[in-house]
Amino acid sequence: MAGGKETPRQKMIGMMYLVLTALLALQVSSAIIEKFKFLDDSLQFANANTTANNVLVEKKIDKAVKDGGGKDAPVLKKANDVRIETEKVLGELRALRTELIDITGGWEDETKTSYKGAKEETKIEVLMVGAEGSKNGKAYKLQTRINDYAKKIADITGDKELGKRICLDAKESPMFKDSKEQGKKDFAELNFAQTPMVAALAVISTIQADVLKRQAQALEDLAAQVGATDLKFDVVTATYTAKSSVVAAGTYYEADIFLSASSASLVPTFKMGGSTLPVDNGRGKIKFKASGGSYDKEGNVKKSVAAEIHLQVKGKDSIFPVKLDYIVARPVIQVQSATVSALYVNCGNELQINVPALGSSYNPSFTASGAQVIRGGQKGQVTIVPNGSVPRVTINVSSDGTAIGSETFNLRTIPRPDIVAKTGGKPVDEKSGMAAPGPRQINVVAEAEPGFKSALPKDARYRVTEWNCMLVRGKRPVAQMKFNGEAGNLSTFAAQAVPGDRILIEVTKVQRTNFQNKVEEVKIGTVIKNIPLH
Repeated sequence: MAGGKETPRQKMIGMMYLVLTALLALQVSSAIIEKFKFLDDSLQFANANTTANNVLVEKKIDKAVKDGGGKDAPVLKKANDVRIETEKVLGELRALRTELIDITGGWEDETKTSYKGAKEETKIEVLMVGAEGSKNGKAYKLQTRINDYAKKIADITGDKELGKRICLDAKESPMFKDSKEQGKKDFAELNFAQTPMVAALAVISTIQADVLKRQAQALEDLAAQVGATDLKFDVVTATYTAKSSVVAAGTYYEADIFLSASSASLVPTFKMGGSTLPVDNGRGKIKFKASGGSYDKEGNVKKSVAAEIHLQVKGKDSIFPVKLDYIVARPVIQVQSATVSALYVNCGNELQINVPALGSSYNPSFTASGAQVIRGGQKGQVTIVPNGSVPRVTINVSSDGTAIGSETFNLRTIPRPDIVAKTGGKPVDEKSGMAAPGPRQINVVAEAEPGFKSALPKDARYRVTEWNCMLVRGKRPVAQMKFNGEAGNLSTFAAQAVPGDRILIEVTKVQRTNFQNKVEEVKIGTVIKNIPLH
């Protein structure tokens, strides 16, 4: 196929071309002339083998089309068209080789083993490049002809890769584009200026090799379309299968190692569930999201999936079924929270829910019954607000729409805050009381239960909003005041209080601010504080 791996013969031709370009940069000597001749002869031999192989491939295409009842006749026509175009170009190249030999004196003798003008450069340059830099030599027409051939082969086969230019200027060549000496030369100057005749022959042989390579690539493409390629396992790799890629310490690791063989000349089609699979390096790539099921006591569920390999060999369709067995393990859900064992009702319980087995593919979403779910800014962050309609809240965890599992939490009611009377920033001791006439300023505050405040500080913000205060003497109130806030000015009481009196505080309203800064009334019942004066 175009763009595929090169055959050993093609690699050899490429190596000889590299040697040729290296020799062109050296001073001409008898030894180098002999090497040019050797390279040319080697290329001609390799080209003859490629030609013979191309003929065999075309015959296989013809047979496959006939065996298939002629339904692929258009493919055979394309193969014939490729051959006709190739023969035209090769004929022109052979004629050019003959002309190069003739203008430099021909052969030394009838054995045709050496040339009279093997070292001749000037006549070659005038013919191929042009006299005195006129650039009207035959190499320019040759470049256009060969590159047009490549385009025509691409048009016949529909493979754009086959249309890439063959005869390149120096600036197009990876080998010469960065060279200060050669980088500005065009194709003719690069290959035929100051070039011995025998080296010019080797260049022509290289072009012939490139033309034959394009023909071979085109025929391989067409042969694959009608299943005319031979099933040759020419790609062999060492591989293995293991029972598990994860092994616990103290247990056995078990695996099979074996050779895997495939064919570079055949391109199978891989299917699963009626859909064609993507292919990478000749292998079908299976990728799907595994779903859970009825897990066993170890947290595993056995599953399988069916796939098919479709291969056309010598006009016949072959299907190779494949059954892939796999085990889906129930992912472990990790929950991190200050209140991981239970959730507080009507509070923003912040959780970090992770599934380590999913790694970077973890893209979670959450649902819950009897609770509001608020997604956080980071992956796995979620705030659960139970409404108390159910005794437990179950959080369902999914990743990219696939159910992973669930976690169930018990619920806790919010503990009642502790009401504390303070003066001078310190709590008043209700048992020992205070010296008469008592405090001129007192604050009544609601303090959250320490465990609740530590777990959910954003939900543990309380404020006393209404309370009554009386100065009591015996069983009779002497004075009474009402406050709408935590602070109370008791200067009026101080002017009347005597030892034996007491200050009685009744808290009537308390509010809580939650994690969303919403305010709600707290049901605290009747809270009485009694401060004796002595």
